[in-house]
Amino acid sequence: MSVAGMGAIPIEGGYAFRVWAPNATGVSVIGDFNGWDPEAHGMEHEGNGHWYAEVPGAQMWQEYQLLVSNGEHSFHRIDPRALAVTNSVGNGLLYDHGAFDWEGDDFTPPRQHETVIYETHIGSFVATEDGRPANLGDLMGKLDYLVGLGVNAIELMPLMEFAGDYSWGYNPAHVFAVESSYGGPEALKTFVREAHKRGLAVYVDVVYNHFGPSDLPTWQFDGWSENGKGGIYFYNDHRSSTPWGDTRPDYGRQEVRDFILDNARMWLRDYHADGLRLDMTPYMRRVDGTHGDEIPEGWEMMRRIGEMVRAEFPRHLVIAEDLHGVAAVTSTEPGGAAMHAQWDTKFVHPVREALITQDDAHRSIAAVAAAVTHTYQHAFDRVIYTESHDEVSNGKARITSEVQGDNPSGWNAQKRATLGAALVLTAPGLPMLFQGQEFLEDEWFRDNVPLDWERAWAFRDITQMFRDLIRLRLDADGVSAGLAGPHTNVVAADEDANVLAYVRSTGDGQHVLVAINLSAHAVQRPVELPGGHWRVRFNSDARAYSQLFGDHATPDIDAGDGHGTLDLGPYSVVIYSLA
Repeated sequence: MSVAGMGAIPIEGGYAFRVWAPNATGVSVIGDFNGWDPEAHGMEHEGNGHWYAEVPGAQMWQEYQLLVSNGEHSFHRIDPRALAVTNSVGNGLLYDHGAFDWEGDDFTPPRQHETVIYETHIGSFVATEDGRPANLGDLMGKLDYLVGLGVNAIELMPLMEFAGDYSWGYNPAHVFAVESSYGGPEALKTFVREAHKRGLAVYVDVVYNHFGPSDLPTWQFDGWSENGKGGIYFYNDHRSSTPWGDTRPDYGRQEVRDFILDNARMWLRDYHADGLRLDMTPYMRRVDGTHGDEIPEGWEMMRRIGEMVRAEFPRHLVIAEDLHGVAAVTSTEPGGAAMHAQWDTKFVHPVREALITQDDAHRSIAAVAAAVTHTYQHAFDRVIYTESHDEVSNGKARITSEVQGDNPSGWNAQKRATLGAALVLTAPGLPMLFQGQEFLEDEWFRDNVPLDWERAWAFRDITQMFRDLIRLRLDADGVSAGLAGPHTNVVAADEDANVLAYVRSTGDGQHVLVAINLSAHAVQRPVELPGGHWRVRFNSDARAYSQLFGDHATPDIDAGDGHGTLDLGPYSVVIYSLA
């Protein structure tokens, strides 16, 4: 009796194999276990486009392929569901998810409103002695550093097997296999297990708007295609077209939907990942990603992933990189995509613009206030940031370099970059930092240029500022619960003084005041506040954070009558709590 599942399935004493190849006239499985003999293990057609075989004696880590016949033509194919590969154009490797020792891992991710994300690219996170890309073991060596920084979620840029050894990861060839140069499946599981031991959640960035475009095992997999396009896994008409090749999956085919949904489930179930970030979802739901033909099945695919995670993995998150400000992306109502959150351009673009604008008179406080207060369904269904892999690459730079390219370590650059970080960590939303942001890395992102960790020492006091901000955001000292509260009230948005102030509040009356001076001069300004004594908990102008800073002495505010005065240093953020 055949077993359930797809791909290479561990069974008693060997492996079973099942593959979808509806147009094949024959399929056999070949590998180390049968001397690569195409006659040894022919697969039986199950009548529904699937082929099945059992191979007694097949063992984990043996290499294998599928030999697919279509009439007179035969093709060697790597199993599209191979869980490990020798490399992107090599062979599949037999793997058993049940063989790994999780050492009792039962980690519970942080709640959505209490999450601080750190986005990282595995291959460039640290330099290696032999100049190869960093791998998951190298990244694991920095877990204690990230714990010390205070973040509680790591978002890994895509780590599915891609062509070559260097890549951002957005060209996944084998979506079920962990990139071999990063260490393969065991390395990822070990990384997640060790991250969980330290209280860190792990999110995996997945790419379902296209595959490849190169080294694809799925391309014309069983020999059938139309219009010279990709065959059974892909659209074979104009809907195939993406900026990354004619490789958009056919979300209308049940088998392709299952392929994608099983993949999403695998990261959470078999790798114990705590969330997924879906790359460029506009290209799942529209042909051109903007205003062209809609792809209703793509929107439905998003929703199926969101609903699956909500039903099967409570407390886990699905985050969409949608970037179009569409509220329905995070709606669970009919017609919504059921994502938990989406990357928010309505925050990053106006905030970056305000930070890098040179003339204080041209800064828009109204735009920053709108960025801070923008919501979709609730206060925490958006990811907010000033730096990400997209924002600091391909001609775009780090905030420090955008502010002052000839002196990215100077007062002006330090001030505005840290002001941006304070906005990220105090505004409503899921705050996200990009690797190296906390020590003012000034190199734009490339997959083959490691972070400059010497800066982590040179700017250790700036890093301490990030630690202090994260502690406040997560209420580590019990004085700033309002920063994780659902309510935000702007109490000052002064275009003339370049001052923005807002009160973050919980539902039970715990308040935090965030006051921001977006000008190069110290400023005093009256403000109306909830009555009481407002104690300074953080001042970004403190010289403890940088010898270039002015140590402006911002006092507490006694607002017993509902009135007080903000006294802020230049380009500074002050955080108060209601004592």
